[in-house]
Amino acid sequence: MLLSFFEWLEASPLGVFMKDLPATFAIVEAVHLMGLALLGGTVLAQDLRLLNVILKDVPSNVVTEQAHRWFKVGLWTLLLTGVPMLAGVATKCYHNPFYWTKMIALAIGILFVFTLKQPLLRSDHASLKPATLKLMAVASMSVWFLVAASGRWIGFSG
Repeated sequence: MLLSFFEWLEASPLGVFMKDLPATFAIVEAVHLMGLALLGGTVLAQDLRLLNVILKDVPSNVVTEQAHRWFKVGLWTLLLTGVPMLAGVATKCYHNPFYWTKMIALAIGILFVFTLKQPLLRSDHASLKPATLKLMAVASMSVWFLVAASGRWIGFSG
C-alpha cells in the first residue's frame, strides 16, 4: 500500500515536473540544503551554548529562544522542499534504507524538539541541573546529525 503511494507521487504532475527538469531538482535541492544549514546552525548554536562551548557571555535562555525561531524556519524549509524532491525520485527513495532512516530520525527529532527540548528550555535555565542541559544538548546534536548524515547517504547510495 505504501509503495503504491510512492508510485503515485512519482507519477503525479509534481513528480513528473521534478524528474523531467533536472535543473529544477537541483534548485530545489540547493534551497533544501540551505534549510539544512540553517537548521543545523541553530541546533549547534543552541546546543553548544548549553554545553558552555560558545557564546558564554550571552544567557543560554536568550540563545535558545532566538535560535529556536530560526530553527522553525529551517525546518519548514526542509519540509517544503523535501516533498518535491521526494516526488521526483519517490520509488528510488522507497527502496532506499537511508531514506527511511532519515524519515524516522526526522520524526524523532521533531518530536524531541517540540515535546521535550523546547518545553524544558522555556523555563529558567538556572533552575535546571547543568547535567540535564548537557544531556539535552548531546541528545539533540546526535539526532540531528543522524538526520543530516542519513540524508547525505541517500545521495551516495543511489
